[in-house]
Amino acid sequence: MTDSLHIVCPHCDAVNRLPAAKLAAQPVCGKCQKPLFTGQPVDLTSARFLKHIERSDIPVLVDFWAPWCGPCRTMAPFYAQAAARLEPHFRVVKVDTEQAQDLATRYAIRSIPTLALFKGGREVARQPGAMDASNIIAWANQNNR
Repeated sequence: MTDSLHIVCPHCDAVNRLPAAKLAAQPVCGKCQKPLFTGQPVDLTSARFLKHIERSDIPVLVDFWAPWCGPCRTMAPFYAQAAARLEPHFRVVKVDTEQAQDLATRYAIRSIPTLALFKGGREVARQPGAMDASNIIAWANQNNR
């Protein structure tokens, strides 16, 4: 990591420059003054997705899911628990593949739920299937090396 990081606000999508040492100090957005980390997954639309994966200097963990998917609904509380433990070292987001079909096509999402880890705007790892919180955390950390 460098001395400062770019962190995209989960509320207004402003790109904030933050000293790496202040990552865990409950930073707020310079534009909207809301917390940069909420401990909850951020729901992203197609319009917001690219900014978050391309402009964030921390890894972005994505859950591609759909509201009709039983395993997705089963995994949702575990994913929220994982978000609370992974932030602020990861941005944890969710993408509804029914609403963002263009993203599901672009990233060739063939089954849901599918977790994908992005670093520097590029996908570095992918895992289909539902997992519990401890496995989500372990998978994210293992693939962040």
